[in-house]
Amino acid sequence: MTDFQRIMVIGGAGSGKSTLARRIGAITGLPVIHIDPMYWNPGWVQKPGAETTALVLEAAARPDWVFEGNHSATMEARAARADLIVFLDLPRHVRVRRVIWRSLRHYGRSRPDMARGCPEQFDRDFIFGWVWRFEQTHRPAYLERMAAWSARGMRVAHLSRPRDVRRFERALRLEVTSSPR
Repeated sequence: MTDFQRIMVIGGAGSGKSTLARRIGAITGLPVIHIDPMYWNPGWVQKPGAETTALVLEAAARPDWVFEGNHSATMEARAARADLIVFLDLPRHVRVRRVIWRSLRHYGRSRPDMARGCPEQFDRDFIFGWVWRFEQTHRPAYLERMAAWSARGMRVAHLSRPRDVRRFERALRLEVTSSPR
């Protein structure tokens, strides 16, 4: 058992949020919640903002979870409930490679962590617009949030290399297996 009952995993596309969330869930026994199914309707149609926000906040009110995904409108509310916030801040080349691999691996099918009816596609605009530009467009705000959360005494983990992620997983596994039940 671990002291963590609610763990939030955030980061750029291709950083490994879904994978890490599943692994944390397997290690801790916490239920895993993916934001993307709350954000998308079939056919890659974005749900109305108020609907997504309501779904995310309802899920965040649960007593325990591993919540993966960004959704800036609810990030502060989820962070306030989280016992630990993990920011996957992996290098651009790693994330781009992962997104391309994910697109090829799941092409034409919905990923397990995605809304039904949203088949994976090779989207150059997404790769070179969103994924490639994350460092300029979103990373500074994430770093500010992480600093603010840390200053407020919240537990944060800023993982910037794949080996940091592996170390984090090992440490969590060790904590869970060595903690009294």
